[in-house]
Amino acid sequence: MKKNIYFFCVIALVSLSSFTANVECEYANSNMGYAKSQITAALSTQDINQARFYAYKALNALEKSKDQLKVCGCTYAKTSVYENIEVLTLATKSTTLEGTISYLNESIELTDNTILVLESHDIHDSIYSNNELSVNTNSSTEVKTGKKVKFDKNIFENIDISLEKYRVSLDKVVQTVNCKDATAFATRIFNESEAQLLKPNISEGSKYYNLRTKEITQEALNKIGDCAKK
Repeated sequence: MKKNIYFFCVIALVSLSSFTANVECEYANSNMGYAKSQITAALSTQDINQARFYAYKALNALEKSKDQLKVCGCTYAKTSVYENIEVLTLATKSTTLEGTISYLNESIELTDNTILVLESHDIHDSIYSNNELSVNTNSSTEVKTGKKVKFDKNIFENIDISLEKYRVSLDKVVQTVNCKDATAFATRIFNESEAQLLKPNISEGSKYYNLRTKEITQEALNKIGDCAKK
């Protein structure tokens, strides 16, 4: 009986830890999306100071993704991000617009690569490879990632349930409000959620809420499409 209970606890731990890692991968990927938008903005300007400004914002997003990538466990994404940080740092230090643009072009390729590998991180090395999963039956659950992770999966499930109401309301906006106003409304929510995700020390519940809000809003924006073509 005791063996069965222990086995169940191990399975529960692995399941919860895997959920935690997946969520952190999603947070990191959200930051990659923000970084890409800033790099794209930098590439569209002909002013070196503006290009540097957007490069700094992208660099800040990448720096904030380091801890998330540690928990996520995707070594490919981590390697790409660290290389990208070096490239963006060079972009901010370049003395010519041409040099800055060159580094930014390299950076956006690295960003796209990071997004790609994060979207398929489950087939890469995870935090459970090489016997890195540590189970301590004498204390609270802890995953060997350098820090304790305390997630209540029910909180995330409740957030998903609550956000279904938002999804339904947003769908009504998409269907009934004119294209430009619907786009402006959804874009404002998307940007607010993205900004919240970049704040330090917010709760895991808030992070997940804003991540899911951002994803649902992006789906709505995709449905709206390009107003100029309608």
